Amino acid sequence: MTHAGTTAPSAPPNLLARAFGVIFSPRETYASIVRRPKVLGAMLAVVVIIAGVQYAFLSTEIGQRAMLDQNIDMMESFGVTISDQQLANMERGASRGAIFAVISIFVFVPVVQVIMAGLVLVVFNAVLGGEAGFKQVLAIVVHGGFIGALQVLFVTPLNYLNESMASATSLAVFLPMLDATSFIGRLAGSIDFFRIWSTVSLAIGLGVLYKRRTSPIAWSLLAVYFVIIIVIAGVRAALSGA
Repeated sequence: MTHAGTTAPSAPPNLLARAFGVIFSPRETYASIVRRPKVLGAMLAVVVIIAGVQYAFLSTEIGQRAMLDQNIDMMESFGVTISDQQLANMERGASRGAIFAVISIFVFVPVVQVIMAGLVLVVFNAVLGGEAGFKQVLAIVVHGGFIGALQVLFVTPLNYLNESMASATSLAVFLPMLDATSFIGRLAGSIDFFRIWSTVSLAIGLGVLYKRRTSPIAWSLLAVYFVIIIVIAGVRAALSGA
């Protein structure tokens, strides 16, 4: 019972509200997450969405062929020569790709989220003097994963239509004249608009948590992102002889 002139505290948003909130009203949503950090439900939802969509795609012949082509391109981009025997083994294993993908997603996604939260905690707490708890940081990282889940929901049908695993939301889509095996082509293919959105969303969450301005955090995170993809694009282009 509340006294006259006072209002009862609002109930924390449920999982569905938090998922949509991260996409449409991130600052307010992250503020509620910081006050009452919840991890497991969001982590499971993100993993189930991504794994479910990938399983459906890789269960089709088109999906299996697209994954095989991507794996071949990846190996060749790092200078690996694929023998006929290796190719035959890869083709036989393509039918099991959906199961392997689901297992990998259930293991890989939570591990990456925990590692990211740990790195953020080290930088913002140990280096910059912040006082956030690990669960708060992890909750922000995990809820940001809903943007990645949205990307999978958006891109996978396009991948099916295009019979390709290449991201339909990368800069390369708008620069079809580029050689995909060149440094610039690989760099353009690595600049993904959903990843940039996800990075900015993380910056908003960290800004709310640590009571800091979003812009410097966002630019710092984007700088790290671009350095990583530039290095990877350079290595792949050099090893492939492009």
